[in-house]
Amino acid sequence: MSTYPKIQLTTREQRILSLVAEGLTTPLIAAEMNLSPETVKWYRKRIIRKFSATTSAEVVKKAIEENII
Repeated sequence: MSTYPKIQLTTREQRILSLVAEGLTTPLIAAEMNLSPETVKWYRKRIIRKFSATTSAEVVKKAIEENII
Protein backbone atom coordinates (compact mmCIF):
# COMPACT_ATOMS: atom_id res chain seq x y z
CA MET A 1 0.00 0.00 0.00
CA SER A 2 1.25 3.46 -0.87
CA THR A 3 2.25 5.89 1.84
CA TYR A 4 2.14 8.92 -0.46
CA PRO A 5 -0.91 10.84 -1.66
CA LYS A 6 -1.60 10.66 -5.39
CA ILE A 7 0.54 13.28 -7.12
CA GLN A 8 -1.00 15.25 -9.97
CA LEU A 9 1.49 16.27 -12.67
CA THR A 10 0.97 18.26 -15.83
CA THR A 11 1.91 16.67 -19.14
CA ARG A 12 5.10 18.74 -19.25
CA GLU A 13 5.99 17.79 -15.66
CA GLN A 14 5.44 14.11 -16.50
CA ARG A 15 7.75 14.40 -19.52
CA ILE A 16 10.47 16.14 -17.52
CA LEU A 17 10.19 13.57 -14.75
CA SER A 18 10.51 10.74 -17.29
CA LEU A 19 13.65 12.33 -18.72
CA VAL A 20 15.10 12.81 -15.23
CA ALA A 21 14.42 9.14 -14.54
CA GLU A 22 16.29 8.26 -17.75
CA GLY A 23 19.28 10.12 -16.34
CA LEU A 24 19.20 13.24 -18.50
CA THR A 25 20.66 16.44 -17.07
CA THR A 26 18.89 19.77 -17.03
CA PRO A 27 20.74 21.03 -20.15
CA LEU A 28 19.92 17.82 -22.04
CA ILE A 29 16.25 17.99 -21.01
CA ALA A 30 16.15 21.63 -22.11
CA ALA A 31 17.55 20.72 -25.53
CA GLU A 32 15.20 17.72 -25.88
CA MET A 33 12.12 19.78 -25.03
CA ASN A 34 13.21 23.02 -26.70
CA LEU A 35 13.09 24.90 -23.38
CA SER A 36 15.63 27.06 -21.58
CA PRO A 37 17.65 25.36 -18.83
CA GLU A 38 16.16 27.87 -16.36
CA THR A 39 12.65 26.75 -17.31
CA VAL A 40 13.61 23.12 -16.78
CA LYS A 41 15.12 24.00 -13.38
CA TRP A 42 11.87 25.72 -12.43
CA TYR A 43 9.84 22.64 -13.41
CA ARG A 44 12.22 20.32 -11.56
CA LYS A 45 11.84 22.38 -8.37
CA ARG A 46 8.07 22.36 -8.80
CA ILE A 47 8.06 18.55 -9.22
CA ILE A 48 10.26 18.10 -6.15
CA ARG A 49 7.83 20.25 -4.11
CA LYS A 50 4.82 18.27 -5.36
CA PHE A 51 6.46 15.07 -4.16
CA SER A 52 7.50 16.63 -0.82
CA ALA A 53 11.01 15.47 -1.67
CA THR A 54 14.47 16.98 -1.35
CA THR A 55 16.24 15.36 -4.31
CA SER A 56 15.45 14.21 -7.82
CA ALA A 57 16.40 10.67 -6.83
CA GLU A 58 13.76 10.72 -4.10
CA VAL A 59 11.18 11.97 -6.61
CA VAL A 60 12.03 9.17 -9.05
CA LYS A 61 11.77 6.58 -6.26
CA LYS A 62 8.36 7.88 -5.17
CA ALA A 63 7.16 8.14 -8.78
CA ILE A 64 8.11 4.52 -9.43
CA GLU A 65 6.35 3.41 -6.21
CA GLU A 66 3.22 5.30 -7.31
CA ASN A 67 3.38 3.93 -10.89
CA ILE A 68 3.63 7.49 -12.20
CA ILE A 69 6.65 6.57 -14.30
